[in-house]
Amino acid sequence: MEFRIPFGDWVETGKDWIEDNLDWLLEFLGNLWTGLYDAVNWIFATPPAIAIIIALALAALLARGWKFAVGAVVGLVFIIGVDQWENSMDSLSLVLVAAFLALLAGIPLGIWAARNQTVSNIVKPIMDFLQTMPAFVYLIPAIAFFGVGVAPGIFATVLFAIAPGVRLTELGIRSVDQEVVEAGQAFGASPRRILRQIQLPLAMPSIMAGVNQVIMLSLSMVVIAGMVGAGGLGGQVTRAVSALDIAIGAEAGISVVILAILLDRFTASFGQGMGLYATWAKKRRAKKSDVEQARVDAEHLEVGHPIRSAGAPS
Repeated sequence: MEFRIPFGDWVETGKDWIEDNLDWLLEFLGNLWTGLYDAVNWIFATPPAIAIIIALALAALLARGWKFAVGAVVGLVFIIGVDQWENSMDSLSLVLVAAFLALLAGIPLGIWAARNQTVSNIVKPIMDFLQTMPAFVYLIPAIAFFGVGVAPGIFATVLFAIAPGVRLTELGIRSVDQEVVEAGQAFGASPRRILRQIQLPLAMPSIMAGVNQVIMLSLSMVVIAGMVGAGGLGGQVTRAVSALDIAIGAEAGISVVILAILLDRFTASFGQGMGLYATWAKKRRAKKSDVEQARVDAEHLEVGHPIRSAGAPS
């Protein structure tokens, strides 16, 4: 007698139940994701390419410095030169929407898991499952629920990319020195204020590392999403594989690499405090600190206390 667990049949039954009872929700989500994609794609695809290049070059200058800005311009000009600009903007739009949705769900879930051990125990095996599942498997429910187009590509990408956002957010908050948290509690700060003003700022490098990983995983799904009609560079690579067109495959592949480098450097710079923007922010904080010190000194004068210099013992 052959023994077989009908696990696949159970999954298919669950899929059928979702289609029969939650069709309205699937339609709403599909329209929402497609609308978000169209809006982001309109921002990148409508203006002339030179305008987008100038805007991204300025953003690169603020984020990381002039070397990164020059490299960004060279990479984007190359994309135009191989006639992959429109496809690149389509892929960039899909990546940004999918990463936004993954972070919108992942960061709050990571915060919740860091503050509640029961939630953490439930979330960890789910994230393990999502990370170890082969990426192609996500295309099966994506097509079943949303058909062919951008929506299934976004659905599959979110499932594939959400895990690092959850894990690194939880790790960052749990890694905050408990003495700092206890000091905030001793001064009467509420848990919400401790989270907002102590834990999140100190955990920001880890959270930004999670943002970086989510974006990179989202971009790695571009090619696979092209198999379900998402278009963009993934569609180009898929057609190149089908027709054994090495030229198109190489051009689209290098364009994906350029986008990956740009997105990686952008997100890494925000976590490391680099570029002109970080320099200006430090100057603003220093100026604010000087103003606060001047206010404290003025209050001391008003009450007749001597002004204590910044390095003098209390």
